[in-house]
Amino acid sequence: MTEFLETPSGRKIAYHRTEGTGVGVVFLGGFMSDMEGTKAVALEVWAKSQGRSFLRFDYSGHGQSSGEFQQGCIGDWAEDAQVAITQLTSGPQILVGSSMGGWISLLLTQRLPTDKIAGLIGIAAAPDFTEDSMFAGFSEDQLAELNSTGVVLLPSDYGAPYPITKRLIEDGRQNLVLRSPLPAPFPVRLLQGTQDTSVDRAVALKLLDHIDGDDLRLSFVKGADHSFSSPSCLTQIEAALSEVLSALEA
Repeated sequence: MTEFLETPSGRKIAYHRTEGTGVGVVFLGGFMSDMEGTKAVALEVWAKSQGRSFLRFDYSGHGQSSGEFQQGCIGDWAEDAQVAITQLTSGPQILVGSSMGGWISLLLTQRLPTDKIAGLIGIAAAPDFTEDSMFAGFSEDQLAELNSTGVVLLPSDYGAPYPITKRLIEDGRQNLVLRSPLPAPFPVRLLQGTQDTSVDRAVALKLLDHIDGDDLRLSFVKGADHSFSSPSCLTQIEAALSEVLSALEA
């Protein structure tokens, strides 16, 4: 059953929470995605089978949560995630971040108490994408449109175009994670498909080099796309979770 949490900013965040024991798992979705996606639901089933707590939720402006997508930005969504994890989970958690959720997970490793993060799994993680992918790729016409109207539409492989606002770009610059140290004193697993047309494999390699941690691995999956939602990809995610849990127990 969907429940709702009101944040200090007045946003209503929709979520599903599964009770369990031991280290918990939190799924953080991507840009314009929601908690009903294949990966989120599959991981919930996996967590239930393990008797492990699990949380999936919608950022504001996404899915069933309040607000309009076009009004949001990375800072808002990171705040939503921080409030949800703080108020809806107990004990250490493994963050599983997909695409933009990978960026937000990395931000949370800097903002949540150190004993709250037990591990991190990035699935086609897209740190700093508003700056390095979107803004860096704008044409002169798109830059002019962004400055005059405050929004530019970018094509999407998943349906309607993405409305990219000036606020999203400017706020993204305040939340970059690849320009400063990024310590990770916990197991980190990065998963990346070779057929991902949204996040280049160079991003995964850059993130691998940038994160400062003793237990950090990157796996490329040949033929996997950005959604990383095929049965074999889901098995890869579950295996990464099991690997992180085994490392923690060791």
